[in-house]
Amino acid sequence: MTGTAAEALVIVDMQRAFVSGNGDGTAEGGAVPDAGRVVARARDLLERARAAGAFVAHLQNDGEPGAPDEPGTPGWELHLAAEPGEAVVRKTVDDGFEETDLEDLLRARGVKTLAVCGVQSEMCVRATAETALYLGFRVVLPHDAHATYDIPPAPGDSEGVPAAQASRVAEWSLGDEVEIVARAAEVAFARA
Repeated sequence: MTGTAAEALVIVDMQRAFVSGNGDGTAEGGAVPDAGRVVARARDLLERARAAGAFVAHLQNDGEPGAPDEPGTPGWELHLAAEPGEAVVRKTVDDGFEETDLEDLLRARGVKTLAVCGVQSEMCVRATAETALYLGFRVVLPHDAHATYDIPPAPGDSEGVPAAQASRVAEWSLGDEVEIVARAAEVAFARA
C-alpha cells in the first residue's frame, strides 16, 4: 500500500449466511465460493487493525423476513465477532453509509483513510466504497479480501459470470480514485 496507513477498517456483511452457509456457493445455498479466503483475509485485517488501534466498523445487513440474513437468525450473526469499542452498524440497503451513522463514527475519530473488505463485491462492498470516496475518504480495497457469488446467466443468455470476474469488475467500476492492492497483507493500519 502506498501512502499513509488506514485509520479504519470497514468489514462489510461478514455474516454467517454469506461466509458459512451450506457450502454450495450459491446465493440460495449460503457461502460465497471463496468464503475461506475472504474470511482468512478479513480476520488478518481485523487482527492487525485492532493491534494498531485503528477504528473497526462491522456492517451487518438486516435482510427481509425469510432471507438468509433475517435479523435474529443464525445467518444474520457476524462471523467475526465485534469486540468492545468496535461499531456494529446495521443497514437495510447496499450502501453502509445510507441511513446509518457510519460517516459520523468515522469523522468523530478523525479517520481519513479506510480499508474495506467483505461481501458482496458488486453490491454492498462496492456501494460502501463508492460513497466513502464521494464523501472524501481515501479508500483502500484489498483484492483478496472481498468476494461474491457466481452470477447466473441472464434470461436467453448462455453464460453466467464467475464470482472472481464479478469481484474484479466491481473494483474496476470504482474508477481510479479507489486504491486497489493485490493482497490484504499490504494494508497497514494506524490509530487516527
